[in-house]
Amino acid sequence: MLKWSVDGKTAEEIVIILSLSVGPVNFHLRNTMLKLDAPNKISAVVKAIYLRLLD
Repeated sequence: MLKWSVDGKTAEEIVIILSLSVGPVNFHLRNTMLKLDAPNKISAVVKAIYLRLLD
């Protein structure tokens, strides 16, 4: 989900891509932010790129 965030997708767009409801998408995005110790999605994306977790 963070990869799609890198591509500029919103949670609602990720919901459509994965055919899920918004709850699970937000759950996974929040968990990613917690694991990366990032206060928001943009910070999580930047940190993941810095740590070379994403291309």
